[in-house]
Amino acid sequence: MASEVMSDARQRQELADELAEYGVRIAQPDDPPLFTKEPKSTMQPFHWKAADLARLLEKIGASLKLEQGGQRRTLRLTNPGLPYGTTPTFWASIQYILPGEIASAHRHAATALRFIMEGSGADTIVDGEQYVINEGDLVLTPSWTWHDHEHKGSKPMIWLDVLDISLVRSLHATFFEGSSEPRQSVNRISDRSYREFGSGLLRPMHEQRTGGPSPVLAYTWSRAQEALSQAAGLEPDPFDDTLLEYQNPLTGGPALPTIGTAIQTLRPGANCKPHRHTGSVVYYVVRGQGTTMIDGKQFDWSKGDFLALPPWAIHAHQNRSDNADAVLFQVNDIPVLKSLGLYREEAADGAMSRGTAA
Repeated sequence: MASEVMSDARQRQELADELAEYGVRIAQPDDPPLFTKEPKSTMQPFHWKAADLARLLEKIGASLKLEQGGQRRTLRLTNPGLPYGTTPTFWASIQYILPGEIASAHRHAATALRFIMEGSGADTIVDGEQYVINEGDLVLTPSWTWHDHEHKGSKPMIWLDVLDISLVRSLHATFFEGSSEPRQSVNRISDRSYREFGSGLLRPMHEQRTGGPSPVLAYTWSRAQEALSQAAGLEPDPFDDTLLEYQNPLTGGPALPTIGTAIQTLRPGANCKPHRHTGSVVYYVVRGQGTTMIDGKQFDWSKGDFLALPPWAIHAHQNRSDNADAVLFQVNDIPVLKSLGLYREEAADGAMSRGTAA
């Protein structure tokens, strides 16, 4: 379609003004292609470095207030190739909260999550369930759930916030509601979902729910590390070494319907094969150092860095250390692609690779 020649180009142009009066149009010779042979994303690969982010976080922490209402104190990771957001479907930002502060209660149609990057002493309440959050923990905020946070520790806390707001905005389905109270009341059993489903192996026998977001709202770092340790005894995946997805215990699928979350280990000296897939990814380096090649461009990363991967970009990871693991946390929009039947993955040589990893 992109290379199709219009032999009636003059007639099409002559009709354009008349048709526009009635709210209709026909394809014109200078229209951008409606179909392309493969995805052509304007999103760009981008690297945010830990040292830069740390300096800027301290700066906004010293000058910006955290007040009642929906506004948080965050650094938004903006992509230079997009008019809005970090990827075509979600926005990643870094939240900085000081001791004694409360990020007041609100809810929104956008699905959200937070991955704790640094610090301890805060807790979050999601629809009445309260959890202490520590470094490495993943906390979910499903669509339209009330949530608030309070920092009771002695040093600033930093966490990654991700919302599928770009997707929700594109669908014109944005809703938001604030609360008159800074914090919610806590349910009588404050951690019910974790008690019911947190083992990861067993669940209530007569549970009726079968779909939607995960009933587990908090995934602890200790459980994630244990799972990575067990998986390290298996053969490495040629494209991602060891890659584990946070799952919904009701469905066995992704924890959230629109945002994928995974934790990845690159063993010492790992040098993964290049591949590509539909769907965008943002990586956060939990520990270690390595290199990722994206469409021929080299990105050398280390602890605390972020890296954005556009859809259908050929990429390959390497661990630069010969004696220490590298660990990456990632968010992606692959659940959306899969639910719409649009997920595709292939090795750099064009051969189809296993179709589940990022």
